[in-house]
Parts: sequence; structure tokens; C-alpha cells
Amino acid sequence: MADTNFDIVIIGSGPGGYVTAIRAAQLGFKTAIVEKAYLGGICLNWGCIPTKALLRSAEIFHYMQHAKDYGLKADNVGYDAAAVVKRSRAVSKRLNDGVGFLMRKNKVAVIWGEATIDAPGKLTVKATPAEAPKGALGPGSYQAKHIIVATGARPRVLPGLETDKKLVWTYFEAMVPDRVPKSLLVVGSGAIGIEFASFFRTLGADVTVVEVLPQILPVEDAEIQTFARKSYEKQGIKILTGAKVAKLDRKSDSVVATIDDGKG
Repeated sequence: MADTNFDIVIIGSGPGGYVTAIRAAQLGFKTAIVEKAYLGGICLNWGCIPTKALLRSAEIFHYMQHAKDYGLKADNVGYDAAAVVKRSRAVSKRLNDGVGFLMRKNKVAVIWGEATIDAPGKLTVKATPAEAPKGALGPGSYQAKHIIVATGARPRVLPGLETDKKLVWTYFEAMVPDRVPKSLLVVGSGAIGIEFASFFRTLGADVTVVEVLPQILPVEDAEIQTFARKSYEKQGIKILTGAKVAKLDRKSDSVVATIDDGKG
């Protein structure tokens, strides 16, 4: 029977969780990590890493389109959206497998499922649909002297903009499109929004970014904000700041957004 008592149990296997687990194990603590879907969390599987893989494909496509600027020739340049997505997912899978290897190497137990803290030092793990990695512990009751919560991020659903996974996306759907849309409205101009705006614009979509604050990339300094806006607008991305989506009318194969810029 599997041991269910640990010194430290970490809920969530993203960069915060798995790095903590490795260090705890190295310091001699009997350590386990609970994950319900993807080792490596959102960052490795649905965030930082796969978006950079998509952007790299878009960057190379851009260079090929402008090959003559470098004294080169590239005729009949095109892209295969499915192949671009497949490469991105493969990059994430390699790193996902790498996290699993690090858990085994450092003797960190992986508990597969969704955790609920029942009382101090006690938690219950319930089964989830995601396939468990080889050797992972399953659902059940576990105890730990210390529990660390590192559950990470998830998409924020705005009232009136609820996703239908077809015409209104979160970053999950935007990461694995079956085709590049003719036009795309990106709500929010943080790092994630701007990355997707740049990717889809490079592949030919007509992209508009709506940001409720006065400038894009709100956590960056003013110089970077100004430079980035000029660069993205030069690419052909339309940027509306100080604006918000007031209404969304969904049709069978398209969405019509009404934008309120505060000026009527």
C-alpha cells in the first residue's frame, strides 16, 4: 500500500510548485506534489512556453515574407496552421516530460488528482479525467506536516464575454486554433493578449486590441509602452485604449462587438 504521510505536500505543479518540491526534497523533506492536469502547470503547457513557440513560427514566417530585405529569395511562402500548433504542443510536451523526470530524480511523489484541504495537515485528492503519468499516486486521503498551495492561474471570464470555445476564446482555444480567423478582437493588452495579437496578425488576421486602461502593456514602463504601441500599430494591429467591450452579439459564424471608448 502506498505511503500517504509526507513532510510537505505541494498543491500545483507549475514553476512555483515543482521548483519548491525539488528544493524541499533536496533538503531532506519527504515531499509530494499534487497535480490535476499537466505537470509543469499553465506556464509550461498553456502559457509562456507554447506561446513563444507559436511566436517563433510567426517570426520565421515574417522573415520569409521579407527575405529580399536580407538578400535572399523565398517564393510562394505560406504556413500550415495545424503544423504550427503541432510544433508548439510538442515543445510543451518535451518540457512536461522533463518535469516528470525531475520529480523522479529528486524522489518527489506525484499525486494525480484534484486536492481539497480538509483540515490542518489533511487533504483529500479526487480523480480527474486527465491521464496520470506512470508511477503517480492516485486519489485518496493524505497527510502532511506542511501544505503549500501553488495553484497558479486560470482564465478570467468577463460578464457578457463568456467563452463558447468556438467564436469566443480563452487562451486555451487561442493556443490550438484549427484555422487562423479572418479577424480577431483581443480584449486586454497585457503580455498574453499582445502575444496572441502579434501571432495572429503575422499570420494574416485583421486584429484589434481593446484595453480599458490608457496604454497597452500596463505593467511595463512608459517608454516600453510607447515603443511597443508604435511597433504593433506599424504591423497593422488596431489598438483602442481607454475602451471596453460594451456588448457582444453572437451570430452563427461571427461575433459583433460594440466598443465603448468613453467618447460616445
